[in-house]
Amino acid sequence: MDEHKHTQHAHTDHTLEAPKTSDPHAGHDHSGHHMPPPEPKQTASNGHEQHEKHMAHGSTGHADHHEQMVADYRKRFWIVLLLTIPVTVLSPMIMMLFGYHFEFPGANFVVFGLSTVIFFYGGKPFLEGAWEEWKNRSLGMMMLISLAIVSAYIYSSFTAFFIEGSDFYFELATLILIMLLGHWIEMKSQMGASKALEELIKLMPKVAHRLDAAGNIEEVSIEALVPGERILVKPGEKIPLDGKIY
Repeated sequence: MDEHKHTQHAHTDHTLEAPKTSDPHAGHDHSGHHMPPPEPKQTASNGHEQHEKHMAHGSTGHADHHEQMVADYRKRFWIVLLLTIPVTVLSPMIMMLFGYHFEFPGANFVVFGLSTVIFFYGGKPFLEGAWEEWKNRSLGMMMLISLAIVSAYIYSSFTAFFIEGSDFYFELATLILIMLLGHWIEMKSQMGASKALEELIKLMPKVAHRLDAAGNIEEVSIEALVPGERILVKPGEKIPLDGKIY
């Protein structure tokens, strides 16, 4: 009697489509007192089992994906940084700013070659992202970055071979470098959030106390529950799944 006074009954309403089972004990507690029937309540949850499996699989997949992206952005950042140093040293704007002069035969072609590697290697994630945005008809930041680096690269290439003018190799290299750094930091923060979600999933209950029509209690795994069954939540226990409280 005392145990039933301090417990809660949860109706395992997993999904909106779940069939409702009629239970003659639904309006009574186990102490013999009549309890008013609960108000109808719908939930958009897909159930604890499906939710836990989806979250565990999804968070693990996202974590692995983020780890790969973090490693990729980190690698691209350091390589582009090394290539940006000579491009910066040979930049006319930097020479004028710091008051030095450093030129040699073919310097323009050296800068062009280094910038080409920076553009295709460092800019690859942004160019691929822009293409995906274009295909999905959902233009965003990747498209803006790609427009900037493509414009700078094409114009600077023309100044190296066809027309007279100032190039934008330095601006191209530094823009790609900064964007790689920003996305590297962003992926690291997202990976940390995914790992935190995995730890939360580990705290979810694995078993529940199922009630049959006679009021008997049976400890079963969460996977064994079906929509329409009742469970008992004892004092201090975590609610193992979504449902209606009786």
